[in-house]
Amino acid sequence: MISLNGLTKRYGDKIVVSDLSLSIKTGAVTGFLGPNGAGKSTTMRMIVGLDRPSAGSVTIGGLPYARITEPLRTIGALLDARAVHPGRSGHAHLVALARSNGIPLRRVAEVLETVGLGAAARKRAGALSLGMSQRLGIAAALLGDPGILMFDEPVNGLDTDGVRWVRGLMRSLADEGRTVFVSSHLMSEMQLTADHLVVIGKGRLIMDAPLTEVIARSSLTAVVARTPHAGELASRLTAAGIGVERLGENELVATGAAIERVGDIAHEAGVRLHELRTREASLEQAYQELTEGSVEYGART
Repeated sequence: MISLNGLTKRYGDKIVVSDLSLSIKTGAVTGFLGPNGAGKSTTMRMIVGLDRPSAGSVTIGGLPYARITEPLRTIGALLDARAVHPGRSGHAHLVALARSNGIPLRRVAEVLETVGLGAAARKRAGALSLGMSQRLGIAAALLGDPGILMFDEPVNGLDTDGVRWVRGLMRSLADEGRTVFVSSHLMSEMQLTADHLVVIGKGRLIMDAPLTEVIARSSLTAVVARTPHAGELASRLTAAGIGVERLGENELVATGAAIERVGDIAHEAGVRLHELRTREASLEQAYQELTEGSVEYGART
């Protein structure tokens, strides 16, 4: 488990991460979301000791990263796919990592095959495309067979098949009981992949909740009812403090209430229903509502 306790990072007068406290769940894919400049990459760098916190602490399995003897066996991280010596082959890069962490060299060939780079193992890292570099970075994260994995924008540069592969990999790692912490700006992928979401803006925590709860809280998530007595049902829902919009003579949309409550009110009023369903917001819509006031680098439209 990764635990953040009051984690703060300042650069001069600018606070990049502010008093961030949370625990990254085991056996789940936790999506880490936020606008550009929100502090996501800085937070991930502090987790693995690349940046020093100005205040607070972060532990991995109860220990700071610097006190873990063979860190690649505990946590594998992909933070910058290009952070490899350009003249060194992917195979040589992984061999060096394996030797530094007491990992059997047979793992090098195993992870290269896992990420689909077996045939390109001897190519210089500087000659790899961004997508191939991402695969090499993922191979490095998997090398020590760790229980915790952290990925910063892992699908950048990948084609459609690569994106689907990463999605399946994340899910399979979590299903094995591992902790998976992944940042992304692709909301559609996060909606398909994540179990839990951590959303930050301007360095501060906005939400730490299951994916389903984040979507359910959106004002665009609503209950659609179709009934020959739409007027009666609308009156009863309004009296109960539920927002109502009529879509037609026999259809309405209720906001601010769960489907069970709308159904109960219809039953108590003796209103016959022909249809009752939830219209969910997309994660992108829910995310935009959450971060509306936290966008630092917004372009004019």
